[in-house]
Amino acid sequence: MSDIIKPPRPSFERIYMELAHALAARSTCKRLNVGTVITSTDYRKVLAVGYNGNATGLPNACDRDEAGNCGCLHSEENAVINCDSPRAMEKHVFVTHLPCVSCAKRLINLGGVKKVFYQSNYRSSDSLDVLASVGIEIVQYRPAASEERA
Repeated sequence: MSDIIKPPRPSFERIYMELAHALAARSTCKRLNVGTVITSTDYRKVLAVGYNGNATGLPNACDRDEAGNCGCLHSEENAVINCDSPRAMEKHVFVTHLPCVSCAKRLINLGGVKKVFYQSNYRSSDSLDVLASVGIEIVQYRPAASEERA
């Protein structure tokens, strides 16, 4: 027997939220860095990823300094664009920040979204009502005490 103590096994929720944060580091938005991961509900497949920034081929910078109107595509928007799974396939979405209302509507139109996990609040929480109105569960992710890093 070994005396090595293994750290607690991380949950899939933790792993995918950490991936969303790692993707956010690629963001070129100077105001807020956001990352998104879309998975199957059994967590066996990553269906799409996204982070906020300008469109491919355009300068890696905001078009304007106005909050909410900087010209960057949102991370959820990029993940939806990148997601080619069927609408009927059930999905979970992990976002570093609560989606805005427009991104909530994009996630609804993606189809199959059952649950949205987010870690940080956004300047508006109106999307909570939008997502709930169509039966999408919203969870503010907080790591379990056993998963906290020392």
